[in-house]
Amino acid sequence: MEQHSRAKFLKNLLIGATSVPILVEACSKSGSSSSSSSTSTSSSDSTYTGTSSTSCSASPSETAGPYPYDLSSNSAIFRTDITEGKTGIPLTLTLTIVNSNNSCAVISGARVDIWHCDKDGYYSEYSEPGYLGTQDNTGKTFLRGIQLSDTNGQVKFTTIYPGWYTGRVTHIHVEVFVNSVLKLTTQLAFPDSLNTTVYKTSLYSAHGQNSTTNSNDNVFSDSYTSELLTISGNTTDGYTATFKVGVPL
Repeated sequence: MEQHSRAKFLKNLLIGATSVPILVEACSKSGSSSSSSSTSTSSSDSTYTGTSSTSCSASPSETAGPYPYDLSSNSAIFRTDITEGKTGIPLTLTLTIVNSNNSCAVISGARVDIWHCDKDGYYSEYSEPGYLGTQDNTGKTFLRGIQLSDTNGQVKFTTIYPGWYTGRVTHIHVEVFVNSVLKLTTQLAFPDSLNTTVYKTSLYSAHGQNSTTNSNDNVFSDSYTSELLTISGNTTDGYTATFKVGVPL
């Protein structure tokens, strides 16, 4: 009996010993998986590639909207930083101006005007209603800027991620003048999923989410795939966006 018990004990011990590596390996895989998942979750970097980065075509012509304002006679508006103290998630925007009728050769010396609303959906130079009530911003020039394209056809603006207002999805207005003649009026779109992410942050959440998306927006619905920015970054450090603006000359 004692011999039988001892043999049973040794058998169980052997089974237990051979099981240990399996248990350790299982814990290791679980830990590795958890670590990988955590890394993926903790990184909020996003990258979206717009179609203009790979194609050569004229950018769609769009309305200048209800809030254009010619500030070309004001030399102070020829600037890179257009924020004027407006708060929001930082956005660096680089536009490359090209001739869509000449194999997208760059256009230097083009005048590029941009403007967009602040994080709460209000424009400078206008008095308008909004979710915070009517705001009179006449005489103010925030989030408007002008630059001349360099030898690479580029202009760069430092701004903030735009907010939204009722009836429109997130957008930026662009006008391009060549030899002082307006050649293109267009608008730039942001990915819907990125808008949702940004509008969940503390800076924007008071306004809530926008029910208008690119596909049902009255401007972008038929063309937004040609107007989407290439954009990367995160809500903490900000975003970098680029777009190739095709001007048919």
